[in-house]
Amino acid sequence: MLVVSSRNFSKAAARLPSKVKAVLKNRLEMFMSDPYASVLNNHRLHGSMRHYRSINITGDYRLIYEEYDDVTIRLIDIGTHGRIYGK
Repeated sequence: MLVVSSRNFSKAAARLPSKVKAVLKNRLEMFMSDPYASVLNNHRLHGSMRHYRSINITGDYRLIYEEYDDVTIRLIDIGTHGRIYGK
């Protein structure tokens, strides 16, 4: 799987607390080996974000990504549930 980070994702990831960065690294490794592991809660989004998918990083942090093709994904954003979804 080829993973490409958007500029927005890179900036948001750099601002994460160090504990969340450590969990992010672990979850990305897990995602690379099994994108649909139950702990990731990988799911398609709805509405204006319907072209994206989301995985859980921690209880409140989500990673948003899009699938280009069978082997390439682009990391779009990471942040708290409220920041990502505006709630």
